[in-house]
Amino acid sequence: MRLIRQLWFQVFAATLAGVVLGWVRPGLGAAMQPLGDSFVSLIRMIVAPVVFCTVVHGIASMNDMRRTGRVALKALIWFEAITFVALVFALAAVNLVRPGAGMNIDPASLDAGVVRSYTAAAQNQSATDFLLHIVPNSFFSAFVQGDLLQVLFVSVLFAIALSHSGKAGKPVVDLIGQLSKIFFRIVGYIMWVAPLGAFGAMAFTVGRFGAGSLVTLGRLLIEFYAVCLLFVFVMFGGIARAMGISILRLLNYIREELLIVAATTSSETVLPRLMQKLQELGCDEPVVGLVIPTGYSLNLVGTCLYLATAAVFLAQATNTPLSYGQEITLLLVALLTSKGAAGVAGAAFVVLAGTLASVGTVPVASVALVLGIHRLMSVALTSVNVVGNCMATIGVAKWERAVDSTRLHEQIGLSPRADVVAPRPAE
Repeated sequence: MRLIRQLWFQVFAATLAGVVLGWVRPGLGAAMQPLGDSFVSLIRMIVAPVVFCTVVHGIASMNDMRRTGRVALKALIWFEAITFVALVFALAAVNLVRPGAGMNIDPASLDAGVVRSYTAAAQNQSATDFLLHIVPNSFFSAFVQGDLLQVLFVSVLFAIALSHSGKAGKPVVDLIGQLSKIFFRIVGYIMWVAPLGAFGAMAFTVGRFGAGSLVTLGRLLIEFYAVCLLFVFVMFGGIARAMGISILRLLNYIREELLIVAATTSSETVLPRLMQKLQELGCDEPVVGLVIPTGYSLNLVGTCLYLATAAVFLAQATNTPLSYGQEITLLLVALLTSKGAAGVAGAAFVVLAGTLASVGTVPVASVALVLGIHRLMSVALTSVNVVGNCMATIGVAKWERAVDSTRLHEQIGLSPRADVVAPRPAE
């Protein structure tokens, strides 16, 4: 009975039930889509105020703008380094396994119309448009649209102004701290329906995209899932060990969030919970408030694995030769285009189309080949994105010496020794 009451078990059971329904009754499974979409909408409703309160309260309480800039710089360095490694890792794997070899697809035979909406959206994802989009039309439009980078932008501005308000701003800081607790309580209420959302989303995925796609593009799916697992356990596992923590214990700590993300294929559904759990893990509130929302736009490790794998797969499937120089160019373009994946419907797929269009080597129409299994690939890529942002937050917190070492090692440490982690600095 105690196991049944735990959220991770309820989500796991609901996910399995969704898989069974989608497999046995595809039509009925596809009809469950509103359940998953409604849960995602509930979470998106609360993301902006949670991010605003966490960022503002954390930075305003810190009273050190130099430290805020230092944390942001360290986070950006981490993001760029790990996403570059992910792209190289995926390129090496897809060239070694060659899942698209022998398919001999003629790009002219593909229906480009089915991906026209995605390629049109990709044309609007230039670097200039991405940078200009960070600034909202008004202070409140950032919250109305729910764009994370815009919310983060106005939150940081508000926090800096509040931190320079002296004693007059102290009541506002305290009020925002109390509001943060209220919003996190709302998140707890929403999590009660997480199993229902997981059931609906997974039933829809399997019912709509399951069996046929698995048969025709099974090699790509197997290769991509293997790449994601290897990256998590080899790359992230090695980094975690170097930081004195266990990747297995970290995955167990966020198991509920991973199950929800795998079912809904939306990493946004667990953003508020991740911020709360990482603070409970011992990471300072300002670090969590800066790294997690920014990482959701700039630290998309799983998306980078997907971009490199899918792009080279499409070249192999259409017999498009790629030299090492062209693959390096592809890598560099993907490193930039992946930053625009946040806040876009079908984000990773849109970015894939944009990357191919920018490079101009692989036929853009070939992205229609992976449209049918994109949602199945999203199960893996969104899960890796979540793990990557947890790793980034812990890594930057340790780098900044802003983590409660005892609490961290009690939860996910390799050993009970607390002296292997830098102590939290005195405020």
